[in-house]
Amino acid sequence: MINEFKTFVLRGNMVDLAVGVLIGIAFGQVIASLVSNVLTPIVAIPGRAPDFSSLVLTVGGSDIRYGTFLNDLIAFLLVALAIFLLVIKPMNVLMSRVEDPTPAPRTKTCSECLSVIPASAARCMFCTMPQTTDG
Repeated sequence: MINEFKTFVLRGNMVDLAVGVLIGIAFGQVIASLVSNVLTPIVAIPGRAPDFSSLVLTVGGSDIRYGTFLNDLIAFLLVALAIFLLVIKPMNVLMSRVEDPTPAPRTKTCSECLSVIPASAARCMFCTMPQTTDG
């Protein structure tokens, strides 16, 4: 049973998952620091108040802490912006360089009548001649 457990723990997928989780935690800390130390103060420049938690609405003896909600909403939007700028945009640029810029042709020319037909056609729709794969 111990050998089976060692095999399970040292399996490639388990180690990859553990490394991914740890890197995700570290990246989360970097994003949180970026948001709290850089982006939130920038957002606060016009209003001079980065903390809205003191905003409370009292209705019927109950406190509705909409300021805390605003803080969380702004933090979420800033985290989403940071992830977009630091992860999504660079990955899109990288993937656009890796992808084949020329898509597969959607049409081909019939070898008998020279009509343009769909690339997947097995027979020409104009002259009904069978089509070869080389087109």
